[in-house]
Amino acid sequence: MQVHLVDGTYELFRCFYGAPPRKGADGAEVGAVTVLCGTLLSLLREPATTHVAVAFDTVIESFRNRLFAGYKTGEGIDPALWTQFPLAEEATRALGLVTWSMVEFEADDALATGARMFASDDGVERVLLCSPDKDLCQCVQDQPVPVVLLDRKQGKTLDVAGVRARLGVAPAQVPDLLALVGDEADGIPGLAGFGMKTAAALLQRFGSLDAIPDEAARWDGVRGAARLAAMLREGREDARLYRTLATLRTDVPLDEELDAVRWRGPDPARLERLASTLRDRGLVERVAKLTAARG
Repeated sequence: MQVHLVDGTYELFRCFYGAPPRKGADGAEVGAVTVLCGTLLSLLREPATTHVAVAFDTVIESFRNRLFAGYKTGEGIDPALWTQFPLAEEATRALGLVTWSMVEFEADDALATGARMFASDDGVERVLLCSPDKDLCQCVQDQPVPVVLLDRKQGKTLDVAGVRARLGVAPAQVPDLLALVGDEADGIPGLAGFGMKTAAALLQRFGSLDAIPDEAARWDGVRGAARLAAMLREGREDARLYRTLATLRTDVPLDEELDAVRWRGPDPARLERLASTLRDRGLVERVAKLTAARG
């Protein structure tokens, strides 16, 4: 069997910026959640989809904001999107999907924890992290149970070889890479001057951020080695903090065991309320048809 772990925050953003506006029963914007329901039903229609959990950033801030003041916040999120976050979580629960609502941690931490848990469970043949987020590349593995990234929009999966091709490093080196080059989406600045190609080459050669020498003379073939080495000497402690920020936690307290994430159909009462809120009476019929087809 396979386990699909869905980045609900990413999906909601994608639906918001790719969907037409739509007003719900109370006049509030519900377009993104309406499309989110459709894309999740599409996932559930696939015969190989049996076990699913969805993770959301219930709030954008997390423990990382206490470690670094510049880390991402909810500032700047379109209010029409922000107001749909609670409804999105209610929608996934109405569809009968296990929903992880993150406050202290981030959705990516829940996905990383879920991947670790379920990849060690007997009977699981593969774990699919449904997100294109490069942060999650650090969770990818080939053995003993494959964990891959699934970009549902592109219909592509990313395994260990794919991570190396995309980022130039092994999955375990991804936090070190992001520490050097930064991650604008998460508010991680990285060290000035370090690009993906140079950072990946250094990590390929030396293995980790801590093992990269201070002496530029040992950076054979790196353009601008003297300047970059000086930047690393001065900013190594900052880079270690950035690595901590980029490292996903795998100890989020999730209660669900494998059987709990098996999809068994919707929550009828919640689904009725959701359909009314969305002004989409056909939703109940579509879910009923899917449930019947799944047996």
